[in-house]
Amino acid sequence: MTRLSDFDYDLPQDLIAQTPAAERDLSRLLNLHPDGTRSHHIFRNLPGLLEPGDLLVLNDTRVFPARLEGTRAGGGRCELLLLDRLDSTRWRVLAKPARRVRAGARLSFGGGKLEAEVDSLEEEGKRIVAFRFEGDWDALLEELGTTPLPPYITSADEEAATRRRYQTVYAHPTGSVAAPTAGLHFTEAMFEALRDRGVEVAFLTLHVGHATFQPIREEEIERHRMGVERYLVPEETKEKIRRAKRVLAVGTTTVRALESAALAGFPSGFQETDLFITPGFEFRVVQGLLTNFHLPKSSLLILVSAFAGRERVLDAYREAVKERYRFYSFGDAMLVFPARVR
Repeated sequence: MTRLSDFDYDLPQDLIAQTPAAERDLSRLLNLHPDGTRSHHIFRNLPGLLEPGDLLVLNDTRVFPARLEGTRAGGGRCELLLLDRLDSTRWRVLAKPARRVRAGARLSFGGGKLEAEVDSLEEEGKRIVAFRFEGDWDALLEELGTTPLPPYITSADEEAATRRRYQTVYAHPTGSVAAPTAGLHFTEAMFEALRDRGVEVAFLTLHVGHATFQPIREEEIERHRMGVERYLVPEETKEKIRRAKRVLAVGTTTVRALESAALAGFPSGFQETDLFITPGFEFRVVQGLLTNFHLPKSSLLILVSAFAGRERVLDAYREAVKERYRFYSFGDAMLVFPARVR
């Protein structure tokens, strides 16, 4: 059994990025080479670190304003984070304060433009909620909802700026409650530079849900169960994978989508995955990984460690702390290669 405590590290609070870099591609980039050495770059240098014939695969999901702040019928504030749409009016949500949002509770948002009633309770603060509203749901959510920034980001820009920066420049299909943050560093100029270098780009979709960030509460990580998320690997992307010199995933969600698809024989259409990648996993597609720095004891850090080796990754994290890299969603990035050719 693998212990959760083996994936811990010390991080000064002031290294948790509260705002994004002034320009997307001016964030820093730590390169963890196959021989274990490390080098330091600006993200704008990425094309020169790759080889002609490489393929970068990115997750093009779009974050929607999934956080609703309102009031309870009996008085007091409440907050819902929309997780899964069950039908035209019912959602699975995370509710705060959970102890106050009980079955039968009635909630109001936007001065009554949107109302809700709690149908049933689930574990870990989750609720099934039925909404009542008039007009177009998506337009109403755009008006009343706010960007679901992670809780460790305590200082943020105005909502309009946050929506722009907590979204990749290539985001397309709406469906995520969190951004695939490794993609936040890319710009249109970067894609042009990659093409000039002979690096191909392809897209897939994994709608990021609560499963990606669900905390691990078991010391033996094999006991942890990931929730289900939906993904799609288009036919064009499959074809590019088949002819690529190397396949590099941009972000851990892309890794999970690619490796889930490979395990299933690359099926067509949207699929579901609850794949939890831990040390010992056999990677079938991904040969390089571009990723941000992740929380201690998280499934994301465990995935990166499974890909490149726990000690190599944690050593790189310690160097990143020493060099004062910026961590987490608005932070800097790593380009990671495994210690051996797979």
